Amino acid sequence: MITVIEANTPKLMREFVKFPFSLYKNDPYWVPPLINDELAGFDRNTNPAFETAEATFYIAYKDNVPVGRIAAIINWDEVNKQEKKKVRFGWFDFIDDIEVSKSLLEKVYELGRKNNLTYAEGPIGFSNLDKVGMITEGYDEIGSMITWYNYPYYPKHLEQLGYVMEKEYLENKFPFANVKPEMFEKIEGLIKRRYQLTPMNFTKTKDIMPYVDQMFDLFNNSYSDLSSFVAINESQIAYFKKKYIGFINPEYIKFIFDKDENMVAFGIVMPSFAEALQKANGKLFPFGFYHLLQARKNSKKTLFYLIGVTPEYQNKGVTAIIFSEYYKTFREKGIVDCIRTPELSDNHAIHNIWKNFDPVTFRKRATFRKDL
Repeated sequence: MITVIEANTPKLMREFVKFPFSLYKNDPYWVPPLINDELAGFDRNTNPAFETAEATFYIAYKDNVPVGRIAAIINWDEVNKQEKKKVRFGWFDFIDDIEVSKSLLEKVYELGRKNNLTYAEGPIGFSNLDKVGMITEGYDEIGSMITWYNYPYYPKHLEQLGYVMEKEYLENKFPFANVKPEMFEKIEGLIKRRYQLTPMNFTKTKDIMPYVDQMFDLFNNSYSDLSSFVAINESQIAYFKKKYIGFINPEYIKFIFDKDENMVAFGIVMPSFAEALQKANGKLFPFGFYHLLQARKNSKKTLFYLIGVTPEYQNKGVTAIIFSEYYKTFREKGIVDCIRTPELSDNHAIHNIWKNFDPVTFRKRATFRKDL
């Protein structure tokens, strides 16, 4: 007998967050989140995503033991502004029992039908800066702090329950040794002169802060044409600024400005915290903070988190300037591997940016859809 209850108390929300810790215990590829960080992200009073979204969290039990979880989500900006009658689901984990996954998804359908929505899609978070997608290939690679991991039976359950793939995402990597400065040095100088562009680098986080709002405005502008994109608002920008910018090495954030001091491009790269988070096992204390700090200083792997170029400068070689600046930083830090976070498989513009580095696709993931 499967019982599904709403996680509507602090105790149940902690159980919701901690369920994957038992499901993936000793799994070498799963990267645990920080428990308190997850809880804060689900707090309606602190996460501004809840200004434009609603979510209900559920836990499934079998014989009084937790066996699954799911978040049923509506992004009202997506529904009202983009007219996508979609109910989302995310943070979807379950044992290999079709009755468990089916019972959890029924809660998503209830929310969708209650609000006259026509289809469900997931796994996906509140906004475009949340995690997205279920792994369909590449289960034997370690995850990252900004992606979900799952067992191979997950997509099989969705297919059995009538879901079809909606969007596919690719994760690619390449060794830093593949990056040759002659690939972009000549064109970099040409682009700088032709468009009168200037790169800006940083060594202190406080010097980045005055530009962050402009960076997120450019982010909204540069990604607006993607079918899955929902713009983030001012409250969300302030939240991400406070929560994440200080966590990223300042030298891993690059801005490009035109002659009128308008930002035309940016890049955000993060050190890989995967192994450090595995050692922390969900807790900053007593030793988790130390492991994360060491990774921030010494990780030889980097994740390309975001690159944005304003539409009027796309396809004009501006990324050559960004790559040139990162090349100098990575060479100084002794970076060995470069990892790209999930990118839509049909986003050919972003794939073309990387083609000269001979990247290898090491993982595929997807969101899945079902009509209600």
